[in-house]
Amino acid sequence: MNTRDTTNLPPNHPAPPPRRIGVLLVNLGTPDATDYWSMRRYLKEFLSDRRVIEENPVKWWLVLNLIILTFRPARKGRDYDKIWNKERDESFLKTITRAQADRLGAALSGEPRILVDWAMRYGNPSIRSRLDAMQAAGCDRILIVPLYPQYAAATTATVCDKAFEALAKMRWQPAVRIAPAYFDNPVYIDALATSLEQSLAKLNFKPDVILASFHGMPEEYLRKGDPYYCQCHATARLLRERLKLDYKQLMLTFQSRFGPAEWLKPYTDATVKALAESGVKNLAVITPGFSSDCLETLEEIAMENAEIFRHAGGANFAAIPCLNASPEGIAVIRNVVDRELQGWV
Repeated sequence: MNTRDTTNLPPNHPAPPPRRIGVLLVNLGTPDATDYWSMRRYLKEFLSDRRVIEENPVKWWLVLNLIILTFRPARKGRDYDKIWNKERDESFLKTITRAQADRLGAALSGEPRILVDWAMRYGNPSIRSRLDAMQAAGCDRILIVPLYPQYAAATTATVCDKAFEALAKMRWQPAVRIAPAYFDNPVYIDALATSLEQSLAKLNFKPDVILASFHGMPEEYLRKGDPYYCQCHATARLLRERLKLDYKQLMLTFQSRFGPAEWLKPYTDATVKALAESGVKNLAVITPGFSSDCLETLEEIAMENAEIFRHAGGANFAAIPCLNASPEGIAVIRNVVDRELQGWV
């Protein structure tokens, strides 16, 4: 029976919307602005997530509210301001994620039942607001695509947590699928290789070494069973094989450590410094764990690590753009979506 059948509705029953299929792209998040209070709201939501920070709750509440949220918002606001999209008055992560959804929607326009939207795990637009909007638009099936090539509890799992929290408040829940990580997807590996080759061809130097820098996490999370570390290594290995490079030519490192705990090694900043001190003059850094350029790529890699490299004796430094909304990047997302929509479309 068609649950959207309008021929035998009771009197005064609202007309049901047409049945549709939703595709929701979800990225990590962004502050609404770079001022102190906007940054504070964003950091509080992000750093209060128990998936992100697995410290003792009472101890962490005191550290977060009495120390971190007092001093960190102003500093991070200055960092964001360096890479803020002034034309749109938003972070480039938001600009790029919107473009990814728009271009994916255009690529899927041949199937009018599909509605493509986007959300942020932290900040706006929220996952709940977009799921509500999709359901109101008639989506009785929704594919959620976390834009993280490698799975981690602090990224992919917390997207699921927030989505299920929103579903728990719905009387008529849509059927939901979560797209899995695509760290070893041949389309993704080929896109990374093509993007890297195109970017290197535009440089006026040839890198002596290429670093594949992934976001880090505490080593304890690996010991607890998180597969992220292994998936990062798998991506780097497959990329080396595709490009016919060895480990010394394409090295793997981890960036963005936070707090006093030991994080996954080797550290990006320490490796950049050591390479320059050892005589490496030309360095390129690719960030395969990020689907979109953001603070960690545009400021931490392209600015901070470039400065570290040059101060330690290096000469030429290139931060390779993420796949973003490029044709290669959209091909990866579409491949994931096409695969996961089988049986629905």
